[in-house]
Amino acid sequence: MITVHHLNQSRSQRILWLLEELGQPYEIVRYQRDPKTLLAPPELKRIHPLGKSPVVVVDGEVLAESGAIIETLAERFGARRLSPPPGTADFARYRYWLHYAEGSAMPPLLLKLVFDRVASAPMPFFAKPVARAIAAKAMSSFVGPQITLHLAYMESALARCDWFAGDAFSAADVQLSYPLEAAQARAGLNGSDHPHLVAWLTRIRARPAYQRALAREAA
Repeated sequence: MITVHHLNQSRSQRILWLLEELGQPYEIVRYQRDPKTLLAPPELKRIHPLGKSPVVVVDGEVLAESGAIIETLAERFGARRLSPPPGTADFARYRYWLHYAEGSAMPPLLLKLVFDRVASAPMPFFAKPVARAIAAKAMSSFVGPQITLHLAYMESALARCDWFAGDAFSAADVQLSYPLEAAQARAGLNGSDHPHLVAWLTRIRARPAYQRALAREAA
């Protein structure tokens, strides 16, 4: 039995998608973010000490961290359908992108979210100019350029092939869906500057398993 402890508007959506791609039955235990802090509820700490999502329980074994969950599920249930053969150049690309998604792509996107919240947070009137100036400086000098750099890097990778690990769809594409959908929603990913990334997003959203996962999440 597979149980997904699913937080709304979180990385765990791609775990549902992966399980749909794998054809594995699963149950969903749902959690809602605090509407003010956007943090996960404390109940998640009963499943894993960090209280973050996704957390997946497979036959009593608790799995955490998106990359580790995806890699484990793909190896255990995928019969190599969602990863290239080990020892190949495509497998090296697969493993790289699987870990790049959270290790490199997500940090500047998270910083953008933090500084956007700082700039718009309620505070005493005399503090607002200082907070907004700090946020604007961080965005213009570091966060914004980093996002631009990473989007251009991923765009160049998809100029050479349709999928991140080569010519075939893999679990690395599932892992990269969260940062790229976040970038399209609020960080400047667009069809003019990133046509290959936008085409990739169109392809993943057209996959039947992706659509089934959205339906399960909304049910």
